Amino acid sequence: MPQIEADKILARIYGKGRGAVLTPKDFHDLASSSNIRTTLSRLVSDGKLRRLMRGVYEYPEFSPFMNAPASPNPNLFARAVARNHGWTIQPEGNTALNLLGLSTQVPAQWNFFSDGPTKRFQWTGGILSFKHRTNKETTALSYETALLVQALKTLGQDRIDDKVLCALCEKIDAKAVARAVREAQYVTSWVYAALKRLAAEKERSHA
Repeated sequence: MPQIEADKILARIYGKGRGAVLTPKDFHDLASSSNIRTTLSRLVSDGKLRRLMRGVYEYPEFSPFMNAPASPNPNLFARAVARNHGWTIQPEGNTALNLLGLSTQVPAQWNFFSDGPTKRFQWTGGILSFKHRTNKETTALSYETALLVQALKTLGQDRIDDKVLCALCEKIDAKAVARAVREAQYVTSWVYAALKRLAAEKERSHA
């Protein structure tokens, strides 16, 4: 394939940064499908990319502690798969808690709601499960807001304390918290109240 196309593909990968998870569709504006796949396969052979499963690639981070490539990010992997298929997804239950650092237990199966078909994928990090579900409460929410809503609902109203809010403040930036308050005004009332408490805590922490 033309070297200029290969260079553009490589530049986009480098621009995404270490840990990025990509599919051939992320490069369709740069080259033909066959040339993209040829380049990605060559980059895997050269050790610059890691193939997580057929059609899904990672620009891996390196772990000094393990002296080896770090484990893939399941959230970025799920979002790449969804992007490749044109699905909208939302982390479900314990997956949402883990992604936000509210649970230290690493699940063997990462679960997401999806507006696409119910699907399961085997990958290097375990099982990725997409469950078809139409959820009117969260359909119009951005990914980050839906992530927060699902995590809070999974914890339950009685477990939303100052410790949880402080942990979320460390994970979610101020813009995402403010957006969540704007977007989620029609979710369950206690969840919305928790988001407003989170926004107030975020504001205090930056005062």
